[in-house]
Amino acid sequence: MSLKTRLSASPLSFDRDAIAEIFAQLALSAAVAVMRVYDTDSHARSKPDKSPVCDADEYAEAIILEGLATQLPQLPVLAEEAAAHGHKPPCGGSFILVDPVDGTREFLSHNGEFTINIGLILGGVPCAGVVYAPAIDRLWMAGAKAYSCNVKPGMPLPPLEERTPIHVRQPPREGWTALASRSHADAETDAFLAGLPINERRCAGSSLKFCAVAEGGADVYPRFGNTMEWDTAAGDAILRAAGGIVLDAAGLPLRYGKAKEQFKNGPFIAWGDPAIATTPKLSPKTLASLSKASRN
Repeated sequence: MSLKTRLSASPLSFDRDAIAEIFAQLALSAAVAVMRVYDTDSHARSKPDKSPVCDADEYAEAIILEGLATQLPQLPVLAEEAAAHGHKPPCGGSFILVDPVDGTREFLSHNGEFTINIGLILGGVPCAGVVYAPAIDRLWMAGAKAYSCNVKPGMPLPPLEERTPIHVRQPPREGWTALASRSHADAETDAFLAGLPINERRCAGSSLKFCAVAEGGADVYPRFGNTMEWDTAAGDAILRAAGGIVLDAAGLPLRYGKAKEQFKNGPFIAWGDPAIATTPKLSPKTLASLSKASRN
């Protein structure tokens, strides 16, 4: 069956695996521009919200948006840099989220922990996604199932038989592994993890944390600071397809398309094994302040 046949005119009946393949090839193409900037002056500057942006963000986003307009014109696209300039198309429950360089701070520090993220939202749920880490030639993708593979920027996506299926793990009896943000450590994360049987805690940048949990390298990733939907959608899709779950502060699966909140996420916990998933054990006062901060 051709790719064109697999893509229905109705977004809710799209072939998620076919969408993931489109996302993967676009990420690989955008990565060429990203890595070209990585080795030169990236012209870093601050956006109005004080977050960093550089040439790589803008070059990659332009490549991805052009490809999506050609291959998936049926779906609106919410992309980080376009949104920063006020372009937020009506999305409804079905749309695409793009973060052209997730982990710009890591990109600028040259530690390699940055990714290109593209996620599909259907009915408010992340249903397909790609996370590509071009500095380490590693790509994670998911539609109905989740896979990883090694591939260099600009190269064709490896065929299915050369991709490795990934799945979350049951937490080890000797203790769990927790992941935390490298650039956004906070007391709330420390307080939450203190109540769990954590044996090892590691820090990482960008959506690599979702992918580590998805492929069974860690058990939990809490995030209480501000994030946007484009930061999490692709990694969330991969984790869910690998058998995990991402819960919000109310203990419900994280939802997307929160236009009234300007597409901001509140606190969330990414879990490998849903059987151990709990809501954040924080005081109502702390949760209220975190929720208020996410709306501002």
